[in-house]
Amino acid sequence: MDIDQETQQKIQQLQMFEQGMQQVLMQKQAFQMELTETENALSEIAKSNDDIYKMVGQIMIKTDKKKIEEELKKKQELLSLRLKTIEKQESELTKQLEDLRKEVMKEIDKKQKKD
Repeated sequence: MDIDQETQQKIQQLQMFEQGMQQVLMQKQAFQMELTETENALSEIAKSNDDIYKMVGQIMIKTDKKKIEEELKKKQELLSLRLKTIEKQESELTKQLEDLRKEVMKEIDKKQKKD
């Protein structure tokens, strides 16, 4: 079965979209993990009555509980915002992928019926 040039280009475009989707999903997973770590840190800080330390490079430094809570809350907000943006990208990419996939399948079906 010979596939015309336009359909081959659509197939290549589909492969590029799929690679883009993989990258978006990897970013999403990384942000989700970082958000979970941040939320866990906030939870542990809230439970703690002891001194709070944070890692700076290779050393741990005593830090103010309120200050670190503020930093982590800002980080949590930023990560949540980035995650929403990535989820929006994922949704748009999924729609484009499905539309293109339908087009390619329609072309292939047409070609098979001709043969």
